[in-house]
Formats: sequence, C-alpha cells, structure tokens
Amino acid sequence: MAPAEDRRERIADAVITVLAERGSRGLTHRAVDEVAGLPTGSTSYYVRTRAELLAAAVPRLAELDVASLDGGGDPRQRLVQVVVDSLRGSGRQRTLARYELVLEAARRPEIRRPLAEGTERMVAHLTVLFPSHSPEEAEVRARDLLAFVDGLLLAHVTDPKAGCDSAARVEGALTRALSGAAGPW
Repeated sequence: MAPAEDRRERIADAVITVLAERGSRGLTHRAVDEVAGLPTGSTSYYVRTRAELLAAAVPRLAELDVASLDGGGDPRQRLVQVVVDSLRGSGRQRTLARYELVLEAARRPEIRRPLAEGTERMVAHLTVLFPSHSPEEAEVRARDLLAFVDGLLLAHVTDPKAGCDSAARVEGALTRALSGAAGPW
C-alpha cells in the first residue's frame, strides 16, 4: 500500500474510533490526528472538512463489514458470528460508528450515497442465504434480514440487557425472525 493510501486508511480507522468513543460531536481533525498517532494538522492535509471526515469512514466501514462476511464456511454461521462480533471490541466500535454516521446521513446527503453503497454490498453478500429463491426474492429477503440485524444490534448497543451477546442467542433470534418467513433459509 502506498504511503498516502496507508495514511488515508489510518485516518478512516481513526474516524471510526473517534465516532465510537466520542460520538459525532467529538469528531474533529485534532481528535483524528490524536487517535491515528499523527502529527497535529496531518488529517486536515488529506481530509479538509468535517463532512469529508465523516465520508471517509463510510467506505472503510463497508470494507471491514464485507471482509467479516467473507470468512468462509457456512454463511448462516458466519452471519451469526459477525453479529456477535459486532457487539464486542472493534466490531462494537464499528457498530457505534455506523449508527453515528446513519444519523448524520439524515441531515447530510453527501453521506447517504456512500452509506447506500455499503448497504448494497452487504445485501449482495447476504443473498447467498436464500439460494432457493429467485434473485429478486433473495434480494428482498436479504434486505429484510439486514434490517432485522440492524435492529438487533441497535437494541443491544442501547440496552445491553437485550441479551444478544452470545452466538446461541443471536442464532436463536435470527431463526425465530426468519421462521415466520415464507419458506426456509
């Protein structure tokens, strides 16, 4: 990776961390420099505005999320593990940062497009869970599943008593949510 690309990735990772730890209001160039371990003023050389800081995190989040789904093995078990991982450590940081970005996107159209692109990448990966359906129906089901997972994650990060912090609980929640659907996974 070229030094400038490496620096941009470090900045995007630092934006994710700052959003998770300090919220959207705590996102400043100086905070990103600090978290990224860069000299003061470095971030503003690569990313000029606060809106650009927010936008820099979106494709990085999508890249990390898609990579987590690409772990191989049974797609359903992989999804369960991704959801569990999204509630702990760096996965939890990504979850919190994503929700900060979603709220910002409600007011900032320049963030909506990259968020929508990330969603499309996730939907494409989730369609493999519905092999017996037409491509159109698999896409609808993948979107519904993603909405359910988003709700599950939001419930847990806002109320840790929601009880979805183990693979067994997540698998049970996913199975219950999908059992009422027209047809099996």
